[in-house]
Amino acid sequence: MKKENELSKIIIACALEAHRTLGGPGLLESIYEEALVHELGQHSADVQRQVLLPVNYKGKVLANSLRIDLLVDNLVIVESKATTQYHTVFESQLLTYLRVSGLKLGLVINFGEILLKNGIHRVVNGL
Repeated sequence: MKKENELSKIIIACALEAHRTLGGPGLLESIYEEALVHELGQHSADVQRQVLLPVNYKGKVLANSLRIDLLVDNLVIVESKATTQYHTVFESQLLTYLRVSGLKLGLVINFGEILLKNGIHRVVNGL
């Protein structure tokens, strides 16, 4: 069983491959996400897309859930973006997802960057 840090290296390598193969920025987020899922599948990763995450508020489960872009091996949350205007709020949002889910590691991957390495942001929750 892979640990979070080992898995994040695989996710990043797969994201770099998807970004390179698709020709860089300029496509819809959903296209990069689908390509990333394909690449992760080549590494036998268990990937769930658009996962609903229930929110518990003072003992009550709220009617609206959070939606996670990708959950990899039930260990790492990946939030995909394809924007030229990156905002740190994406990282805050992911930290909230990690806290609500009890998971420890997430990656915001902004495929809108010319150099994808500049668009990868690691977010931790007690890791």
